[in-house]
Amino acid sequence: MLYGVLADVVMVLHFAFTLFVALGALLLVWRPRIAWLHLPCLAYGAAIELVGWVCPLTPLEQRLRRLAGGTGYEGGFIAHHLGNILYPADWESLHVWLGALLVGFNLVVYSYLIRRRRA
Repeated sequence: MLYGVLADVVMVLHFAFTLFVALGALLLVWRPRIAWLHLPCLAYGAAIELVGWVCPLTPLEQRLRRLAGGTGYEGGFIAHHLGNILYPADWESLHVWLGALLVGFNLVVYSYLIRRRRA
């Protein structure tokens, strides 16, 4: 049971990190200093998508699920937990586009905030 709880905690933290990477630039309206935390997280998240790296939280969650008696899952965190909601069946060919969209969205938000701050 402990491993199952730990796997769920890792999953929630992983999901929170993923949301922060994707939408963290929006927090800069409220707290501009968050940029120093968000920018390295964004770079790491974009690299995972664009280069095809595996976040270390994914194998940790999978191992904990197996130790809890489950089967774990194959592939990445986003593809497994959100794939059916966010992505069509051809996920492998779309992950680079997701990385580009991630970078593009955040560039737009950062650009807007920088221009607003200078004005």
